[in-house]
Amino acid sequence: MRTLVWSAAFVRAFKRAVRRQPELRARVERTLQQLAEDPFHPALHSHKLKGELAGAWACTVDYDNRILFEFVQNPESGEEEILLLTMGTHEEVY
Repeated sequence: MRTLVWSAAFVRAFKRAVRRQPELRARVERTLQQLAEDPFHPALHSHKLKGELAGAWACTVDYDNRILFEFVQNPESGEEEILLLTMGTHEEVY
């Protein structure tokens, strides 16, 4: 299980999305749990991004919402962690 590191941008995007759609909170929490357990679980549809977002990955929360993340190394422990970059609708994040 990997540690999830919430960036300031992700926290803002999460709060904004939940304010607009309160029912989204449970779906995002389930997705984050699955991401921590297995970032390549088929239900997440995790995929590497190209172009401006090269190096980042995306996974699916539901039909329209995505979470962007990166795999990073913790400098102290050397463990691989998942840095949550942002989230939002397909149009917002791409």
